[in-house]
Amino acid sequence: MTQPSTHEVTNLLIEWSNGDKAALDKLMPMIHQELRRLAHHYMSRERVGHTLQTTALVNEAYLRLVNSKDVQWQNRTHFFAIAATLMRNILVDHARRQGFSKRGAGCKTELEEAMVVSQERAQEVVALDDVLKQLAVLDPQQSRIVELRFFGGLTIEETAEVLSLSPATIKREWKSAKAWLYRELAKR
Repeated sequence: MTQPSTHEVTNLLIEWSNGDKAALDKLMPMIHQELRRLAHHYMSRERVGHTLQTTALVNEAYLRLVNSKDVQWQNRTHFFAIAATLMRNILVDHARRQGFSKRGAGCKTELEEAMVVSQERAQEVVALDDVLKQLAVLDPQQSRIVELRFFGGLTIEETAEVLSLSPATIKREWKSAKAWLYRELAKR
């Protein structure tokens, strides 16, 4: 199957937002592989023996996306940014359910290390989620940039497009947010 154009995906997303159920039926086969790639990206960073599988992550994200009634999809990038956020939330919820939500738990967490496969991975996901929530209170824009860049894997340009900001602003805010996160994670 050939890759669908960004324009084609965007048009179907807009049609779906406007209530066209047939657009969703056409859209899902087009974006399924990209959702799997995104889920695989997340799962490849999870600890060995993680109980959640890539397919389950894709399916859960799909269900949440389909049930998102009030979203007005802007374009393909916006859709995958939302999908990435949903996958992050699913993994954090899963980690919390597994009983790894104790704050600190004696492990030092750094931003890049938070995504490395290890037995403490669930604790680190929760710790990173906690500091991102703190950042969201202080600076919602920086928090969203971290979410899109770090978790969503979006480029500077894609993040700028989703947030309707300049790439220079994204670079500056990304650098500032990373510094703040390093400091907060180091305290743990």
